[in-house]
Amino acid sequence: MPETVFQGRSLLSMKDFSRAEIEWLIGFSRHLKDLKKRNVPHRYLEGKNIALLFEKTSTRTRAAFTVASIDLGAHPEFLGKQDIQLGNKETVRDTALVLGSMFDGIEFRGFKQEHVEQLAEHAGVPIWNGLTDREHPTQMIADFMTMQEEFGKLEGLTLCYCGQGRNNVQNSLMITSAILGVNYVNATPKELAPDPEVVAVARKFAEESGATITVTDDPVEAVKKADVVYTNVWAAMGEEGQFAERVRMMRPYQVNAELVSHIENPNYIVLHCLPAYHNAETEYGKEIEEKYGLAEMEITDDVFYSSHARQFEEAENRMHSIKAIMAATLGDLYIPSV
Repeated sequence: MPETVFQGRSLLSMKDFSRAEIEWLIGFSRHLKDLKKRNVPHRYLEGKNIALLFEKTSTRTRAAFTVASIDLGAHPEFLGKQDIQLGNKETVRDTALVLGSMFDGIEFRGFKQEHVEQLAEHAGVPIWNGLTDREHPTQMIADFMTMQEEFGKLEGLTLCYCGQGRNNVQNSLMITSAILGVNYVNATPKELAPDPEVVAVARKFAEESGATITVTDDPVEAVKKADVVYTNVWAAMGEEGQFAERVRMMRPYQVNAELVSHIENPNYIVLHCLPAYHNAETEYGKEIEEKYGLAEMEITDDVFYSSHARQFEEAENRMHSIKAIMAATLGDLYIPSV
């Protein structure tokens, strides 16, 4: 492949990148992490300007893009919900044309996948999906990077996701696993089973990679062969009004000591994209405890802080992987092959 394999491309969905390309991005992420740890400069985006568009609040995504931009020599400019009029007072196309003329790359974290796709269509610069209602692709490079660091490989591992099956993280995990040859098990109530279209896309990739894709409502059976157990909040941003019903349905899928005791691999790890509601030490946690008598939600404190937990390494890897994505698509890198 020519060196332009990444140059100028956007990252909107994991399905737009090949297995070789994703594996290269993971490897490059680990390389940049090593450079960072050794204080070796890697300013591949010297003089570039990056727009960070956030319709939704963020801790890790915003921090990761900001630090990654600065490390690469670029200037990040944060534009929050009150600063942009995307689809409200200004069309997405108009926003794309304006910001694309001023910035060299644009990150978007918001609600609609259609918006990030329209930005990519009209901006004329790389667009990076920091999260939409449908996918969370920048999270995936960090997640599978963390798995590779732990096990030294990806192909043949089994990733079990315990949580509601209709959200952006689950969608991206299922598709990315299928592309990379990682066996994927989704443990979720039947009422919250994954979108059949997402499952169909994943199974098509799995036919090529040799991965298996399983959807079940039996959490105990799901985790038995797991190398990695992944969980996420029971109600995403905008779904808080459904929490009472979610608590009722999701309690059997809580990642707790009893559930993980069924895992056969003694070296399994636990991942979570964060924030996690693992105790009642936050305002939100206290509110949930008062309303529902539930001090721990998708994961319990003992598992969250156990020796198997890798969510904080995973969170750090958000920055290294985002740096790799930006450098590869916007930097003038020589990439002779993938």
